[in-house]
Amino acid sequence: MSLDETQHGKTETKLIYMANQIATFFKTQPASEAAQGVATHINKFWEPRMRRQLFAIIDQGDSGLNPLVLEAAALIHRPAPTEEIKPT
Repeated sequence: MSLDETQHGKTETKLIYMANQIATFFKTQPASEAAQGVATHINKFWEPRMRRQLFAIIDQGDSGLNPLVLEAAALIHRPAPTEEIKPT
């Protein structure tokens, strides 16, 4: 990572890495179960904030995510968007 990379960029890079690691593990499972395995793992162990960030990465396109993660996205629970708190 470059020294000028923002914290957001570091978080995004780490989430992509983590999701791809999960996909790498589940590639060893039968193809009919792999996407479900990725989705189940992410739904079970990733907090809503992490899943929200994952979907933001997916929505950007050309994310560097493993195709198995993208396939599993349809099975991952998409958290509701957070409301921005505005100063009064």
